Amino acid sequence: MADFLNLEVIYEDNHLLVINKPAGILVQGDITKSTTLLEISKAYIKEKYKKPGNVFLAIVHRLDKPVSGVVVFARNSKSAGRLSEAFRERKVEKEYIALCKGIFKVKKGTISESLLWVEKERKARVSQDDKSKNAITHYEVLEEFKNLSLVRLIPETGRKHQLRAHLSYIGHPILGDEKYGGGRIFKDRIFLHCKKMAVPHPVRKDIMEFEAKIPDFWSEFLKVEI
Repeated sequence: MADFLNLEVIYEDNHLLVINKPAGILVQGDITKSTTLLEISKAYIKEKYKKPGNVFLAIVHRLDKPVSGVVVFARNSKSAGRLSEAFRERKVEKEYIALCKGIFKVKKGTISESLLWVEKERKARVSQDDKSKNAITHYEVLEEFKNLSLVRLIPETGRKHQLRAHLSYIGHPILGDEKYGGGRIFKDRIFLHCKKMAVPHPVRKDIMEFEAKIPDFWSEFLKVEI
């Protein structure tokens, strides 16, 4: 699988593999049978370290297919368990950036609206239903363009499609996110990027901070440097 030659590795050791995920690729397989980031990353490990047989690489969190940025894989079962626990217990800090439609009246704030996942629609909705889950997103506008805003997002919770649903709810959907009202710019790519992540190392316990470069298509679209 030659795809691994273009893999952007942020960090690796015997316990972790951290990748800058391109927009438009699945982390894990689905019914489409498309090539996944997991498969490409396994091929990279297998080739680099000349590993015979199957390569162990575990998913401990995910990014949606159209989203880019930091993805952390575990390279052994002990690390997988510890990293999964860190994500569940909210010991992982994430920072996203998004290009949103419109100009925010309030430049910095918090969106605290419970979300309900609607499986039939494959979509999250703000809801007060008994089955909805609390969701909190902190945001700050970094820069404004013509009817577009570049926004920093800090999710306090990790609900499915949380950032996409929250921004849509306040009237500023992510550009290109057709599912949530942001229109369609590119196929399988939206302007949402996991820029930074701080994760406790599964063995050493120190906090590892990773940063992923923003995709080139952002600057190409805006015709400015980000």
